[in-house]
Amino acid sequence: MLVVLVLYAYLYGKLYLSLSGLEKSIVKVAKARGNDPLKAAMGSQSVVQLGLLMALPMVMEIGLERGFRTALGEIIIMQLQLASVFFTFSLGTKAHYFGRTILHGGAKYRATGRGFVVRHEKFAENYRMYSRSHFVKGIELMVMLIIYEIYGSVATDTTTYILLTISMWFLVVSWLFAPFLFNPSGFEWQKIVDDWDDWTKWISSRGGIGVPASKSWESWWDEEQEHLQYTGVLGRFWEIVLSLRFFIYQYGIVYHLHVAQKNQSIIIYGFSWLVIVAVVIILKIVSMGRKKFSADFQLMFRLLKLFIFIGLIVTLGILFAFLNLTVGDIFASLLAFLPTGWALLQEILHGGCIYYSTRSICTTGKHTVYENQKANFILGIVLCVSCQPNHTEQQHQYVQWCSAGAFILKNR
Repeated sequence: MLVVLVLYAYLYGKLYLSLSGLEKSIVKVAKARGNDPLKAAMGSQSVVQLGLLMALPMVMEIGLERGFRTALGEIIIMQLQLASVFFTFSLGTKAHYFGRTILHGGAKYRATGRGFVVRHEKFAENYRMYSRSHFVKGIELMVMLIIYEIYGSVATDTTTYILLTISMWFLVVSWLFAPFLFNPSGFEWQKIVDDWDDWTKWISSRGGIGVPASKSWESWWDEEQEHLQYTGVLGRFWEIVLSLRFFIYQYGIVYHLHVAQKNQSIIIYGFSWLVIVAVVIILKIVSMGRKKFSADFQLMFRLLKLFIFIGLIVTLGILFAFLNLTVGDIFASLLAFLPTGWALLQEILHGGCIYYSTRSICTTGKHTVYENQKANFILGIVLCVSCQPNHTEQQHQYVQWCSAGAFILKNR
């Protein structure tokens, strides 16, 4: 858990330095004064990111007991069996549930091990098990790494950036795709198509009394938020404090947009909130229109969506023509506003407000947009991998070999 906390502290520190311009100023002053130690200190974190050093105690133990040649051979075999991916993924499980227990109590057994794999797990099942503990956090770390690559000043070239962040990208990839890598037929096209059909049925199913989490997204959501019904005041307070980190993205990025024209006034940040309010209003209009017109007045509903689409195009045209909006600004705005929306819907509402009063808000289509986009992103990459020819049988055999190695290492 401490490894994950240190990683979060490091990345959010780098995020603050890069978005605030402090990192750029430090590098500029160091270059002007010829202060090479200061420049080296800004990029020295890569030295402590050599994850293989964490395996040094095991190497010493095996080396003293059975010889260092045997120890080196076992280390190589472990890497070929993707033991690093397995243990990195289990680290996310431990960190998530340890953190939840510290904040809200309710300790109980959580399985982190893995035996021999004998059947294909559907995507919906993997999502239910790992969405909050791995997928959300993996995407959060990925967004931070992308923002640092765009706005960071220390990593001036690709090589430096890779050296600084390669271990963190390894963690992101492990948290997002390890369930599919160790899943038999996890990259088989037909299996993925079937998984997608099962996922769409699950995400669109309504919950209710007696409906299990495996049949409905709403029932699963209720189970995931169950700890908030019994948490104390301190638990809610720290939930709010931790949720405030998502507002750093918006506050820092909006001042780097071309449309802001290097204006550092707080008014720019206020205008960015108007964008969020406008998006919420549009989503509300579409939601109400779908309820009132989609069944009996489909033409009216389509006209409503057409008018909204034309309005968005006209607004973007005005911004491009008169306020120097660029395509890069649109991409950067997504990186800024999506975390804010997630904080409002998922974190602040759940952690800071009364559970039952916000349930109706958080289980609407506005919230499932995030769930769908996460699934689309992960499954999209899995689909791209599945398009590669002649890999299904090799992956199945490799999964069995990796699972056997992970099972042996777990019980060592």
